[in-house]
Amino acid sequence: MKARIKITLKNGVLDPQGKAIQNALGSLGFTGIEEVRQGKYIEVDLAESDETAARDTVDRMCKNLLANMVIENYAFELVT
Repeated sequence: MKARIKITLKNGVLDPQGKAIQNALGSLGFTGIEEVRQGKYIEVDLAESDETAARDTVDRMCKNLLANMVIENYAFELVT
């Protein structure tokens, strides 16, 4: 089973890397970009075959290590 995890900054948290990307896109001639927010994408292969146990494991991984719960949100999906 594979977990696909997306981690993003919470609304209201400053995103200097997103701002730098937005500025770089503007300097390359891309127009009409109002805001860029960057995040992380992580894939984890799990040996677990029980979906409920896998969801619990991934949720604990995110809360304990992968996401900074003060400034980040996370969402994940499991695929077989």
